[in-house]
Amino acid sequence: MSAKPPRAKPLPVEDRRAMLIDATLPLLLEHGNAVTTRQIADRAGIAEGTIFRAFDSKDDLIDAVVARQVDPEPFRRRLRGIDTTLPLEERITAIVALMRDRFTTVFSLMSVIGHRGPHPSDDSRREFAEIIARILAPDLDRLTVSAERAAQVIRMLTLAASVPHVRNGPDFDDAEIAALILHGIDGIPAPGSTAHGSSLVDTTLPASAPATDSTLIPALH
Repeated sequence: MSAKPPRAKPLPVEDRRAMLIDATLPLLLEHGNAVTTRQIADRAGIAEGTIFRAFDSKDDLIDAVVARQVDPEPFRRRLRGIDTTLPLEERITAIVALMRDRFTTVFSLMSVIGHRGPHPSDDSRREFAEIIARILAPDLDRLTVSAERAAQVIRMLTLAASVPHVRNGPDFDDAEIAALILHGIDGIPAPGSTAHGSSLVDTTLPASAPATDSTLIPALH
């Protein structure tokens, strides 16, 4: 008779909590608040009772899932990692990609479980604006608005494009949103033109990088 395999070493509580949060997020997106601890345990590959060694209740576990998703610091770290030597449009596209990923997950979660967690504070908005200002710093003299206003425009348009019932039509890709942010719906003004329309970039100033085809699309929204 063969010997039984050794029992797996128990996880530390913090590791068990992290594992359960990972397992619960996709189930919440699928089932909302109706998700059961049995489904969570099956997904995590543990006994149902093990959940309650890490969390007092299912609601506590859901709160932990939400807290991780709305925590702005991991998102800020990824923003800070954007290479400021990239051309301006590539930096804007990178910002948009990170923001869409965050918005899509958070709003998908809130749509099935309702709002949980704090609303963004003035300090949080200020921190975001400061990070965006650092990313845009090499090209601030090209912009027609302040760095703070640019951060607001980026956030506003990316948020609208990320929420289906606000977008109310076909999806946008990251490059389209970036081009819309930078050049508006009328594209780049012709040389010598004094009209900038809704463009974020003052194209009468020397550009640090050549325009790409995507910036010439006349209407993106």
